[in-house]
Amino acid sequence: MKNRVTGLGGFFFKTKDPDAIKKWYKEHLGIPTDQYGWTFWWKDKEGNDCSTQWSPFKEDTTYFAPSKAPFMMNFRVENLEELLKALKAEGVTIVGEMETYDYGKFGWVLDPEGNKLELWEPVDKAFL
Repeated sequence: MKNRVTGLGGFFFKTKDPDAIKKWYKEHLGIPTDQYGWTFWWKDKEGNDCSTQWSPFKEDTTYFAPSKAPFMMNFRVENLEELLKALKAEGVTIVGEMETYDYGKFGWVLDPEGNKLELWEPVDKAFL
């Protein structure tokens, strides 16, 4: 596979009070947060609209499991189904089953230190 990761799709982290954290970032850094955090838009080298998500999660979330890390990175990828097959063949631990939504496909893997990584084949136009 030529392109695997094409960009950062998001950064998710645990916090005691997600609403207070979103308020702080909005007040002090001017980040226009909403209920999910902040989606910021950018253009790829072909001029396509792309998004990256910044989201605080409650500290007791199980969404990052089985990782014990207080964060999870989301990487934008091309052809998630083929990538997951290739990663499995390379001995990478796959977590759960691929999920498909109108805004893209998602899969999860663990890095060598047990950090859960979310892989996202986005459909950015679903957000526009």
